Amino acid sequence: MKLGIALAGLLLSATTAQAAGTDCPLAHQPYSSRTILADVLGDPAAKAVLDREAPELVSGFSRNFGGRPLPPGFARILSLESLLRTRPNGAALASRLDTALGAVKLTPQAIRARCAGYDQTPPGLPANIKRPAILVFDKITGFRDAPSVNAATAALKAMAARRGWTIVFSDNGAVFNARDLARFDAVVWNNVSGDALTVRQEQALKSWLAHGGGFAGFHGSGGDPLYVWDWYADTLIGARFIGHPMSPQFQAARVIVEDSGSAITRGLGPGWTMTEEWYSFAASPRSKGAHILARLDESSYSPLGIGGQDLRMGDHPIAWTQCIGNGRSFYSAIGHRPENYSEPNSLKLLENGIAWAAGLGETRCLAGKESGTR
Repeated sequence: MKLGIALAGLLLSATTAQAAGTDCPLAHQPYSSRTILADVLGDPAAKAVLDREAPELVSGFSRNFGGRPLPPGFARILSLESLLRTRPNGAALASRLDTALGAVKLTPQAIRARCAGYDQTPPGLPANIKRPAILVFDKITGFRDAPSVNAATAALKAMAARRGWTIVFSDNGAVFNARDLARFDAVVWNNVSGDALTVRQEQALKSWLAHGGGFAGFHGSGGDPLYVWDWYADTLIGARFIGHPMSPQFQAARVIVEDSGSAITRGLGPGWTMTEEWYSFAASPRSKGAHILARLDESSYSPLGIGGQDLRMGDHPIAWTQCIGNGRSFYSAIGHRPENYSEPNSLKLLENGIAWAAGLGETRCLAGKESGTR
């Protein structure tokens, strides 16, 4: 009886939080140097601490904030700690900020403001959605590169027309609920940057995927320097972004097809050379059991980041798949340059990867394992 009462209380609390719009992931997290910068700047009391302790640190960001909900931008994918890493006195200042920010009371108004950019009401979807059906999610609260997003949108529409897929676009995170997700075979994240889902929406996506749904993401969808939702970066994508070259930013490099026997890479030959903004990751997703489709030849370009940061990985996958329960996850790091959504090889890789994610490939996922030929 006591357990039943406790569970009922938890359910009521969760429902109340959702109704109040305060069920975003960081709603009740105390402030510190590790807090998303936008949350600190959005609370007058927390921002006053920055103005006092480190006014020069965020002056450029502060000009971007004049009301709620806060606009998309780098302040949603950075923390104070990340800005301090390269400073000689960064550790000491971070410690001082932790103490001062930790003393700021998190008011109900601040909690609501933190969650103001999250969606609570699901969008209206077409009454008839013919399978196979693809949901393209393009809500971006962090860095938005409009040319990339627009080029990808055009490519996805043409892809769906060629393949006979129904394709639905939405920038509303509330579409991630059990009822709506059940109408689709795969969700595609189009260069999504910044946190976009509430806790309940995250749970809905995880459950749908584990029971046989499919996910496909590309480029910016795996390119944030900071993630609120650890499961997304560490499990769904399977790798943590650490940077891309800056000298120059866009370089020609050799893509090596690692698994030429996969239907996803069919027709791509041994590889190709193309120009892109090449992502590096903290560790190869191979170490987590990912099925590597293609990797970069690091000797074919200069993997140096900001300040000469060495971005070499040694083993440098650039496209891979994973099985998550009975669900399918495909990710390709290609996709910053708009031209690459019409480049034949990268387009074929993306199209075949999305088809696999939608359950239309030659293999399937069962209990975390990829197997079989259809």
